[in-house]
Amino acid sequence: MNRLRSDDNVDAPHWFAIRTSLRWEFRASSELSCRGVETYLPRSRARHQWSDRSKIVDQPLFPGYLFSRFQIADRVRILQVPGVKQIVGVGNTPQPISVLQLDDLKALIATNTGLVPWPYLSSGQRIKIDRGPLAGVNGFVVSAEEGALRVVVSLDLLQRSVAAVIDRDSIGAVE
Repeated sequence: MNRLRSDDNVDAPHWFAIRTSLRWEFRASSELSCRGVETYLPRSRARHQWSDRSKIVDQPLFPGYLFSRFQIADRVRILQVPGVKQIVGVGNTPQPISVLQLDDLKALIATNTGLVPWPYLSSGQRIKIDRGPLAGVNGFVVSAEEGALRVVVSLDLLQRSVAAVIDRDSIGAVE
């Protein structure tokens, strides 16, 4: 479900998911920013191993996607940016991303809890984290191991999710 804030109106800029060519996420984000368009590219750190060395690199959390805030009337200008393939939506109609889901994702990333991409979940136990650095974030419980839970925050429109392990005492159920 797409939860938009009630103060949003049709003419106001909204956040949209943008699908990019693979490995063009950083360049497309930079080009959009240079053109005065607000962007958000969630990143994770991963260790890459080559035959002669190992290195920790920044990589897009959702390969092939970034987020951008603009008015729907500007969509042609957005689609002209190198690396941008489409604005995610239903059919040919771009759909705004839920600001609340994007805020939850930003909160999860800000904690540096070792995020890993996770398959999208359409059902499961929904929870709200009550305590700790992620207080207020909504997500799903995926696995419950001794003392820790794997929590997933999902972006419905992209059908993508990220997972983090948190302390079992940090959550409360959401109805």
